[in-house]
Amino acid sequence: MPETRHVALLVETSNAYARGLLVGIKKYLVTHPGWSIYLGEHSRQESDLSWLDGWQGDGVIARIENAETARQVRRLGVPTVDLSAAYLAPELSCVETDDDVIARLAVEHFAVRGLRNVAYCGDARFGWSVKRGTGFVAHAARHDLAVDEFRMEHTRHLAAEREAMADWLLGLPKPVGVLACYDIAGQEILEACKIANLAVPDTVAVLGVDNDELICNLTTPPLSSIQPDTTHTGFLAASLLDQMMSGQALAPKLHLIEPLRVVTRQSSDILAVDDPIVACALQLIRDRVDDGLPVEAVQRHVGLSRRSLDYRFTQVLGRTVHEEITRVRMERLADLLIQTDWSLPQLAGRMNFSHSEYMGVAFKKFTGKSPGEYRRAHRSR
Repeated sequence: MPETRHVALLVETSNAYARGLLVGIKKYLVTHPGWSIYLGEHSRQESDLSWLDGWQGDGVIARIENAETARQVRRLGVPTVDLSAAYLAPELSCVETDDDVIARLAVEHFAVRGLRNVAYCGDARFGWSVKRGTGFVAHAARHDLAVDEFRMEHTRHLAAEREAMADWLLGLPKPVGVLACYDIAGQEILEACKIANLAVPDTVAVLGVDNDELICNLTTPPLSSIQPDTTHTGFLAASLLDQMMSGQALAPKLHLIEPLRVVTRQSSDILAVDDPIVACALQLIRDRVDDGLPVEAVQRHVGLSRRSLDYRFTQVLGRTVHEEITRVRMERLADLLIQTDWSLPQLAGRMNFSHSEYMGVAFKKFTGKSPGEYRRAHRSR
């Protein structure tokens, strides 16, 4: 029998992101058994590792979010993989969500909805929040969007924090899209909108990060969120640690894992378009996303020639009517590939494609992956 390896997981159990990391580690162990796991229940900021006093282990996977945790992990003196964007132990290999891609997806999410004003609500205690904010500002500038920022202050009581958020939101140009650094902050933004009597999503569109199903569906309205690839992140961290515990010398490296997708719910389901003709056309495209709506049907609905309608779409969105129909349909198909077990012919029938082969060609042209490749990539993580 192979020797049992004793591994401590310094990963909090208090949020969906961290639990997703643990799922990924467990997935690795299904095909690579032989670890004895040590897991203490603690929160994101906690640094008390006294429960490991006297522990004689072989390896550690840790979310090193503060200097004290970094010090204690170094004291253990065993192979370690970090899972935090704080990057407080650069001598270690680190596996982390790509925060710049999260920022880019958020800006694009707001931009395609016609929003010209965006804002970021961050938590300066965490390196990943700071990086998301920096990336968000940079990507907003590339889209020529006006951007503002709010820093959560944890010295305030919760009620005072919400009042400060409400005051900040009231002072922003409207309509505005707000990226919250994680879903709990997104929930706080939605509550602050109630205090300020601001309509969501028509006046303030809100997007979180982590896609915590409980938090996102507990809010009113339900919170849109970016879904990170936590399972793959945890799986890769476990694989790297296993190599190190087997005696392989791995040079410290930062492994960035791209998020999976934006999960759109009511909190950001907005079309902020000043042109009433374009707004009317966009609503029809969204309402009939499964129908295979032709451009001619949109023309008839708004009473314009294709040339005139394409001109107005290009002026407002930077896309033609056909390109917008394709974008909406491909995003809908991507969601169905992840959320259902339907076969490709079933999906083609549902979305009114003449053949599943034609659907597959269109999807690969849009995403770079065939429907099967896309489903396997997202289902396997």
